[in-house]
Formats: sequence, C-alpha cells, structure tokens
Amino acid sequence: MTVTTAPTNPDPVTRPRARRPFRWVLRGLLLAIVGYLAGAFITVALRGGSPSDEVAVVFGYIFALIGWLAGVGGIEAFGRQWIGKKPQVSEDPSWGRYFAFCVDHKVIGIQYGVTLISVLLIGGISAMIMRIELASPGVGVVDLDDFNKIVSMHGILMVAVAVAGVIGAFGNYVVPIQVGAADMAFPRINALAYWLLPPVAVGLLSAPLLGSFNAGWTSYAPLSTVNDSGQILFNLAIITFGLVSILGAINILVTTITMRAPGMTWGRLPIFTWAAFATSLLAFTVTQFFAGALVLVTMDRVAGTSFFSPDVGTGLLYEHIFWFYSHPAVYIMVLPGFGVILELTTTFARKPLFAYKAVVAALLAIVGLSVVVWAHHMFTSGMANFLHGPFMILTEAISIPTGIIFLSLIGTLWQGSLWFRTPLIIAFGWLFNFLIGGITGIFLADVATDIHLHDTYFVVAHFHYTIVGGAIFALLAAVFYWFPKITGRMYNETAGKVFAVWVTLAFNATFIPLFWAGMNGMNRRIGDYPPAYATANRIASISALILGTSFLLFVGNLLYSAIWGPKAGGNPWNARTLEWLVSSPPPTHNFLSQPVVVGHPYDYGIEGSVHAVFADVSAHDDGEPPPEPDEREEALV
Repeated sequence: MTVTTAPTNPDPVTRPRARRPFRWVLRGLLLAIVGYLAGAFITVALRGGSPSDEVAVVFGYIFALIGWLAGVGGIEAFGRQWIGKKPQVSEDPSWGRYFAFCVDHKVIGIQYGVTLISVLLIGGISAMIMRIELASPGVGVVDLDDFNKIVSMHGILMVAVAVAGVIGAFGNYVVPIQVGAADMAFPRINALAYWLLPPVAVGLLSAPLLGSFNAGWTSYAPLSTVNDSGQILFNLAIITFGLVSILGAINILVTTITMRAPGMTWGRLPIFTWAAFATSLLAFTVTQFFAGALVLVTMDRVAGTSFFSPDVGTGLLYEHIFWFYSHPAVYIMVLPGFGVILELTTTFARKPLFAYKAVVAALLAIVGLSVVVWAHHMFTSGMANFLHGPFMILTEAISIPTGIIFLSLIGTLWQGSLWFRTPLIIAFGWLFNFLIGGITGIFLADVATDIHLHDTYFVVAHFHYTIVGGAIFALLAAVFYWFPKITGRMYNETAGKVFAVWVTLAFNATFIPLFWAGMNGMNRRIGDYPPAYATANRIASISALILGTSFLLFVGNLLYSAIWGPKAGGNPWNARTLEWLVSSPPPTHNFLSQPVVVGHPYDYGIEGSVHAVFADVSAHDDGEPPPEPDEREEALV
C-alpha cells in the first residue's frame, strides 16, 4: 500500500536561522568535554583509581556522548518534547545547516558523504604508511607493534567507510526521492543517527592517546581483552557505530514500505532502492551481534568477567559471534554497490535493466544466505570438523545470486548504446575488480585451499578486491553519478575520466602482486618478511603511492566543480527515475506537487513510456526546454 508524500513530521517548529553556523557544534563539543570529565571523575570518586582507568574512560565516553548529542541539537529536537513543548529543528537554508541538527534527508546525506570521504582519506594515509614500511624487508619507519596498530586503525576506518559510505550518503539522499517521499519516515532519528557518527571517528582516532589497539579490525579475543587501553575506545566507538547503522536501517525500511508515491508498486521500485532496502534489512537484523561481542570484551576488561578466557568461552566463541555479523557485513558493504552500478549502467547503456525481477530475487536471496555462511572464515580455528562441509557448500551457494547480478549487469551492457562518462568508466573498473574478488573467494570458501591460503596476503588481496572493488569503487561511481543532482553543477569530465582510469590501474597494480605473495606463503599483519617477497612488495608499495595520489585529483575536481563548475540542469543524464525529474538540487520537500508513478523506471527504448507524472505539472515547469538527448539515446522521459 502506498501513501502520499505530504511533508513529514510537521510538529517540530523551525528554529530561528543561526547567525553563527558553528554554534551547535561548539556547544556539543563543550558539553561533550564537560560530560567526559563528569563521568570520569564521578567514577573515580565512587571507586578510586585515576581518570585514565578503563572504567573511568567507559563512563566518561557515555557521558560525553550524551553531552555531544544534547549540545548539537538534541535538547531542542527531543528534550523540549519531554517537558511538553514543541521540538525545534534547524531549517537554516545557508551552508550553516551542515553544522546543525537539520532533519532534511538531503542535508544528512551530504553530511554522511563528506564525513565518510574524509575518513576514507585518513584511512588511505595510514595504508600508505603501511606500504612504505613494507616496501623493503626489515624494520623501517615503524616498529612491529606500531605496524600492527596502524594496520588495525586502517582496517576499521576503511570498513566503516565501506559499511556506511553508499548507504549513509546516497541511501539518505536518493532513496526518499526515488520512492516519491518528502523526507525519511523519522527525520529527527535520521539526524540523531548522523550526529552519532562524529564521536565514532573521534573515538577511534583518539585511541593512540591510550596506547591504541593492535588486535586488527576484527578485534579478536583474547588479545583484545588484554592489550592497551586504546582498545576500550575502539569497543565504545564501534558499539556506537552499530547504533548508527541500526537507526539508519530502520528509517530506510520504514520509508520504503510506508511512504511510496501513488503508483510506486514494489515492481516499479528503482534497483538502487531495492539494494538499500535489502542492505537495511540485513543491517537491522545482524549488527547487534558485533556490538554484543564488543560489550562482552569490554566487560572482560573492566568488570572482571571471563567470557573469552581459555576455560570458559575461549576465543572461538568470539569468532562465532563476530563472524555471524561480519560476513553478512560484507554484503552490507557491497549490496548498495550492486544497486549503484546497476542504476547507472541502465542510464548510460540506454537499455532496460536486464532481468530486473531476477535481480530483486537475488538481492533478497543474498540477505537470507549471508547469515548461514559465517564459519568459512574459521576453517583453521579449531571448530568441529563436521561443520566444514556444510559451511563450504553454503558459501558456494551464495555465489549463485551474486552471479545473477553479474549476468544482469553484462546483459544490460550488451549491445547497449554506451555513453562513456566517468560513472560508467568506474563501473567497468568495478566489474573487473569485483569479478576478481568473487573468483578468488572460491579458493577461500573451499576447505582444502583455504587451509593453505588462510592468514596470507592472498586473503588481503581478495578482501580488497571484494570490499574496495565492490564497495569503494561503487561509492566513487555514485559520487560522480549524483554529483550534478546534489550540487546543481557539473564536475570536470576530463579530470573525472583520468581519475577513473588512474585509480583502476593503480589499484590492480597494488593488489595483483599480493596474490602471488600470499600463494607463496607471505603472512599478513606482520611488518617484516623474508627477502624472497621483496620484489612483489616493492611493486605493491610504489603502486599504492600512485593510487593514493589519484585522490588528490578526485578531491580537487569535486571541490572546484562544486563551486565553479558549470550548471548541470535538472537531468544531465536524461535518466528516468524520480530524482532526475526535479530540479538540481531538489526543493526542500523534494517535490512541488505530488508525483504519481505510471510506468517502470527503466523502460528505455519503449516509445511513449513514462515513469512518473506530477499532479500539478506547472509547479515543475522551470521555464526551460527539456534537454536534447544525445544522438545515441532514445526513449527519454
């Protein structure tokens, strides 16, 4: 059942326009500092010790998080309602809204995007430090323990970007418009979810003040129960990040189910919305398991429990809980990428999406199968041998729906009238990279080969082809595809194409040599290696520096184009989905009149086909003639 898209959440009143755009962030920082000091010193007063004790850090973090949320706008958005007053939210139309508790889903999407791309760049810098250290055998710029800390920091930062990059930025910005809604179902909770994200980044990046953490992004127990106190900040930050993921998933699920425009049946949903829906279903159901595992680790550290001691749960218990989330998390990372690549491929191939219904079924099948394959990560862990066969078969089975998505992409491209713009070039890079990730994953799903390849650089290369190739490349493609819609301006196409080719070639030159190193026995997560691996590592390190340099062009192109780029118009790609039928950027509540969906979003090439019409056509008439299609394009809305 569909409903109209009247502006949601009408009760909150508008907060007066802020004259000081950083007022709310500064207030949040002040209350966070006060909260941390209060929590830490109350703990010390009650139990003794020092403010740097882990128990004091835990309660200080909790109080700081509450203070931060209250300061950035939570008092006005939620607290006023608790005393019988109407909540207030910011609707400042200036750039200051990006630093305030704004409930507009488009602002929140941009906030997610900018924050997570910044984290991506920090994670990339840590990767370059690692590759400089590994450029030659022996201990170089960092010692072995510091190397493990840098590896751990790099891993968790990049995983956070892969988990939330596409779904946080473009799930928020695009999904409500694609389904014909005025906003998310729960706008204030949507803003709350974003403002939980900065403390995650601050917590992780502050961990070196307490000795950092060296247990990897997986945070395996028992090492994570006895290492330096920076591990506590890791635990608290990732538990908070889990809450971000769950709250965001609830919003996308409810918005998609209840706020679709008239005529927007399930069979007419754009494929990116389907991918976001599947991702959110998975995130909502499994994220709490990783958070639960970290709660147990934290209790072992600060409360005297022994969940993972050798005579109780052991590290094997942690691995089962962790991977029950973290293998589905691989699909939380890549399912939005599937949606992005299929979405833009139909646009630039000027063809209907091949096997649309089969793709939807495949997305949902991946959600179901992803929760029964976790133990293929544990073939060498000492778990019962009789579990090896079932988990190997189930892991192989999940390649079937993934293969359907590949076939859909190839079928859409086949004999299409391809328009080679930057997003499509990146999509071709995505296709090659994720294909390599999938093929090499077969070796790690089979018990016999996994036993030999486990904990080698073969796994490192496979993981990067899967996550960077499947999630980060999709994020880059999404940035270029929706950049004109978000900013109203066009990026430099030549610079975009140069970046797309540059990043693809440099990425492959970095990680292909690591397959060879892993197959020949080079262990991962160690900052030194025998001289036999020197050539492969030197090639990988030089290529990694070239890869990192490419992002200077990426950032420079986007920053320059957002300010001085030529105006893009409402529909520069001549696409059909609803976000391209409104102005760029879209109006505050997305539509000036009610959209009514009357056709499929991907009926390119079908004469007279229309995806949607508006109840008041004049409200959407900007006085400009529709853009002329490229001579290779046909059947536009």
